[in-house]
Amino acid sequence: MASESGESNMDREMILADFQACTGIDNIAEAITLLELNNWDLVAAINGVIPQENGILQSNFSSEASQSTMFGPPNQSEAADATAGGAVPPPSSSSSSSSPASSSTSAFCPVNPASRHIVEHQPRMLNFRVEYRQRTIELVLEEGSTVGEIKKILEADLGIPVSKMQLKGWKSGDVSDSTVMRSLHLPKNNSLYVLTPDIAPTASTSKNSDLQESLNQNFLLVISHREAQRDYSLNFPGTRTIQEVKRNISDLTNIPVRHQQWDGWPASASDDSMTLAVSGISYPCHHLSVCRRSSPANSQEPTEECADVHMVSDSEGDDFEDASEFGVDDSEMFGMGSSTTCRKSPMMPENSENEADALLHFTAEFSSRYGETHPMFFIGTLEAASQEAFYGKARDRKLLAIYLHNDDSVLGNVFCSQMMCADSIVSYLSQNFITWAWDVTKEANKARLLTMCTRHFGSVVTQTIRTYKTDQFPLLLIVMGKRTSNEVLNVIQGNTTVDELMMRLMGAMEIFTAQQQEDIKDEDEREARETVKREQDEAYRVSLEADRKKREAQEKEEAEQVRLERMKKEQEDEKEAIRLSLEQALPSEPDEDSAEQISKLRVRTPSGEFLERRFLGSCKLQVLFDFVASKGYPFEEFKLLTTFPRKNITQMDPGSTLLEAKLFPQETLFLEARE
Repeated sequence: MASESGESNMDREMILADFQACTGIDNIAEAITLLELNNWDLVAAINGVIPQENGILQSNFSSEASQSTMFGPPNQSEAADATAGGAVPPPSSSSSSSSPASSSTSAFCPVNPASRHIVEHQPRMLNFRVEYRQRTIELVLEEGSTVGEIKKILEADLGIPVSKMQLKGWKSGDVSDSTVMRSLHLPKNNSLYVLTPDIAPTASTSKNSDLQESLNQNFLLVISHREAQRDYSLNFPGTRTIQEVKRNISDLTNIPVRHQQWDGWPASASDDSMTLAVSGISYPCHHLSVCRRSSPANSQEPTEECADVHMVSDSEGDDFEDASEFGVDDSEMFGMGSSTTCRKSPMMPENSENEADALLHFTAEFSSRYGETHPMFFIGTLEAASQEAFYGKARDRKLLAIYLHNDDSVLGNVFCSQMMCADSIVSYLSQNFITWAWDVTKEANKARLLTMCTRHFGSVVTQTIRTYKTDQFPLLLIVMGKRTSNEVLNVIQGNTTVDELMMRLMGAMEIFTAQQQEDIKDEDEREARETVKREQDEAYRVSLEADRKKREAQEKEEAEQVRLERMKKEQEDEKEAIRLSLEQALPSEPDEDSAEQISKLRVRTPSGEFLERRFLGSCKLQVLFDFVASKGYPFEEFKLLTTFPRKNITQMDPGSTLLEAKLFPQETLFLEARE
């Protein structure tokens, strides 16, 4: 029972609880990281967080004493020794019912208020190893410092302005200068590197440029697991540290870092905090081997170690990346060639007749593998995507991002999960790009893609895609539409980082924005010219319409005038015909010496002229009316009046004679127009 209780006390969860109680670190992931860096040595981990000169843990507090004090109640002599050494005596029997965590914590953590005050307020110090070309700078700063303070220290040491300095190597990606390092949850020891892309290396610094180039390279580590007789081919960036490589191998082999025994590391790789770029390993490929270090309790370790790895992955989350990030396929991680391995369904069915259906399948499978946070893939043909991106108004145009996936590439999982699903990349692509995807895993689909690329972008692009090997996929082609043809600005391979991917996308956007501004200017000028032309055409049309209406009105007026004149002429002709007929029908004028009674009549016209004629006294008044009408004064328009007494002759019976009308022997009459 005593041995079982001791083994229970040695459980790492107890160590974790003791460590958190002593250091005041509430973040479990950070606490596990610090313990792992010290191989779960509680005293070493606490001393790494709380320096010895604070008096919290004295240097003469041996590891053996710590073990006995932590995992078992000491005898009186041991308690006296511990007290003399500055440690606090173990709890009395009255508190023996307390939890194991509290009992073990009390062995290491002072219980007096002054000591606890020191633990709670003692600032946590972080160690930084910063590499720049051939120089390595060691820094120690408080956890409450900002990233900008590190840059100011480096500015003084390196002579590089902060504005031209890029500090890389942060676990969470690029951070701003105002970021407090406490918010990054950094481990005790950290490795960073400085990039100065705006400062060109001189001839004397060629080695420095080689180092910077090495930091940007990817190293292929072929690691042989001797016990399992398996080889792992893993791709790591040059900025990855040896410690991080060992942790990743721990995830794959279930061998904790402290139990790993390596062969193949160069003599220069003496510090696990060194990056691969400066460790001296061979580029582009380096061979290593690993096995479990022999241990007396080897028979019981596998089960415990599996539990350890499980505990770390559950608590640390993103601090320990998935094996897929390092180019290891899921099937490889869980046993390649196993009959029980479940193969992933293809991203895109082979020989799909409809491109839209194929892309719908691609999007669904991508979401199933990597989550719903990913770029919005255009559903349609490559031609439709090009139309959407290139052929709208200049202000609405976008770049076309063509994502080419290959399930046979070891880089596929890490590129999709870490790059294509990063929030910053998803947001940037959605705002500025039309993203179209295709799966080239199957040869039929790849041939179909090459045919489409030849048709839309020319044979040069097609040949470029053919030159890339499977291990270089996935590819992200950035295409910009131009007036005459489409241009591929960039081809981004799968062996990149989020920062580099974002920089290359932003670089493409700068080129596109400059071209877009020119296109907008040309389009605005063209639209202005077309607007002026439309206005001129409209004014000309309105003028023509006004002229036409004016001409039509004039023609109508002229036609009306002609019609009136014709009618007038017809009326005049008719009147003339009537006048002539009346004139011909009049009886002849009698002579003055005629034996019959003659009446001499004188008629004054409205114009003042006088019409004179002799009529027989027996003539009817109608003859008088016909005579007046034959002179142009028809009976219907004029009336014939006597002077005195005023009498309207035209109202009398036309059949009466002149004698009866008393118009004899002579009479002066006058004509008056009827009202």
